[in-house]
Amino acid sequence: MTASAPVTQDVLTIPRKLPEGCKANLVGLTREGLRDALIAAGTPEKQARMRTGQIWQWIYQKGVRDFAAMTNLSNDYRAQLDAHFTISVPEIVSKQVSLDGTRKYLMRIAGGHEVEVVYIPEEDRGTLCISSQVGCTLTCTFCHTGTQKLVRNLTAGEVIGQIMVARDDLDEWPRPGEGSDARPRLISNIVLMGMGEPLYNFDNVRDAMKIAMDGEGIAISRRRITLSTSGVVPAIAKTAEEIGCMLAVSFHATTDEVRDVLVPINKKWRIKKLLDALRDYPKASNSERITFEYVMLKDVNDSDEDARRLVKLIAGIPAKINLIPFNEWPGAPYQRSDWDRIEKFADIIYKAGYASPIRTPRGEDIMAACGQLKSATERGRKSKAEIDAEIGL
Repeated sequence: MTASAPVTQDVLTIPRKLPEGCKANLVGLTREGLRDALIAAGTPEKQARMRTGQIWQWIYQKGVRDFAAMTNLSNDYRAQLDAHFTISVPEIVSKQVSLDGTRKYLMRIAGGHEVEVVYIPEEDRGTLCISSQVGCTLTCTFCHTGTQKLVRNLTAGEVIGQIMVARDDLDEWPRPGEGSDARPRLISNIVLMGMGEPLYNFDNVRDAMKIAMDGEGIAISRRRITLSTSGVVPAIAKTAEEIGCMLAVSFHATTDEVRDVLVPINKKWRIKKLLDALRDYPKASNSERITFEYVMLKDVNDSDEDARRLVKLIAGIPAKINLIPFNEWPGAPYQRSDWDRIEKFADIIYKAGYASPIRTPRGEDIMAACGQLKSATERGRKSKAEIDAEIGL
């Protein structure tokens, strides 16, 4: 497969150059980036690899935020680290707990901006839904997040930091003297399905997921990480090659005419072009199946004809179809499909040989369900045209 050119530049993330005298944050640096930072701060090159591994484990395996607690480092070296660096993660502004146990966090990041993060506990897993942007460049008409214009991309540290903060709240880090598996593994799965389009923030998402997958850190298997995209076609091959996680696609329609309205990015990359890219993805990443997300909208995309057309469209793609009952939000222009209509739609897909689970709405009472996330921060808003021009689309 030919590698695709990058589709974004990191022009919407906060500047990486720190004001003079400020400490650099180690959270979000790749192993290579951490090693380089340590050398620049005075760590001898011969020691840098060992020091990188030690600090990495303290931060991502043990959840330590204080250099003074890194007891296998000398006192002088800990003081040196403290003089140059910080270990900073987002701050929880508020937490809501649904009747079904779902937790929704509002987290504050640099600049006073806020993002929403959702933890969904289930019998066999615990899924954390994280955000990649403040707001969203896309204007999908069924999605509440899409009504909040993009403020900026998150840094890699802010992406991985959401996982770290959720682990704090769930008391998932090992305590002093415990092994890395001593605490119950409450976050077993990560989904990049929160605020934003992950593939419009590719480099930061990639670096954060490398940290999440690292076996000496948070250690979540790539098969338990799912990245959801609305269809940024040029970045799909890059996702397979550089991240290799599972892929989900916000599909939601079976004709270009309808998808142009529901998922306006379709005007740039049509259904055929998107599906051609997806047919190559499992081969490149050795993943099992593409997940097609399909929100059920009454009298819009829920007919038997739509179901049959969907089956024909995805022929040849290892896939499952997640049917999502529409989660309403204030001012939403759509209604949820009737339950018997959803079941009939699912039955057509199932009889065609595809798994077609109907997603149980979770956290609706706290506006934490799929498509309902929207933070209170809408400062620094830009038009879609301005954003497209900045990232070269």
